[in-house]
Amino acid sequence: MSDDRLDDFTAEDATHLGVTRRVYRKGSGPAVIVIAEMPGITPAVADFARRVADLGATAVMPSLFGTDGKDVYGGNPVGAAVSTVTTMARACISREFSILALGRSSPVTRWLRALAADEHERCGGPGVGAVGMCFTGGFALAMAADDRLLAPVLAQPSLPFAVTGRHRRSIDIGADDLAAVQARCAKGLQVMGLRFEGDLMSPAPRFHKLEELLGDAFIGIELPDATANPDSPLPKPHSTLTADLVDEPGQPTRVALDQVLDFLRRRLEITAPPT
Repeated sequence: MSDDRLDDFTAEDATHLGVTRRVYRKGSGPAVIVIAEMPGITPAVADFARRVADLGATAVMPSLFGTDGKDVYGGNPVGAAVSTVTTMARACISREFSILALGRSSPVTRWLRALAADEHERCGGPGVGAVGMCFTGGFALAMAADDRLLAPVLAQPSLPFAVTGRHRRSIDIGADDLAAVQARCAKGLQVMGLRFEGDLMSPAPRFHKLEELLGDAFIGIELPDATANPDSPLPKPHSTLTADLVDEPGQPTRVALDQVLDFLRRRLEITAPPT
């Protein structure tokens, strides 16, 4: 891939809780907040947002880190690694992200909830969806403490970093937010999660814990590593919806992607794509 100009999206600054960030939008219909993985809004993340827009939804991509539209992987693995590590290091020293803390929602999720509330008012529909990926995977869960969030998707949630057994069995959500999500699940909320079976960044004990916490409301999809894109720029299978997707009908990763899109469609009551 080459850099993505993102010129089929509209872009504007959005200010919530005193913080201003760039936000990209495409499509019409209920809003789905697409929260980019490390190292930011890559062409593959933007392509996922385009699929969301094709559903008949409004794909909303906030810029939280990295260089928007940059193809960090294209032909230069050393440069890609440096870019990713640099972006991650900046996030790690930011007070907006809970990297190692247990039982804490990343502070940036408050900003994302405010964005979701604003987009619900703007776009209408029964509520809002959110898809978090990797570093931001758990953000969609914390956002679901708000009743407006109807379709949370956790793609390879990777925080807190899995440095101990307790970290591997945890996800970045505070006790109050978790209690609110559990109460909503008891009333019908569903939460979808995806990971590759051998992914140590998004470890199996984390999904087991989500199953314990949310019961049947948690829809966990675990993909064999062998189903990942053999031409992925990543050293090991990780990015279920982007770099490691094999975009061919019948491929397990494509089936998982279609399940995510169908989940968004059903939960947000999208009946037909825009004409």
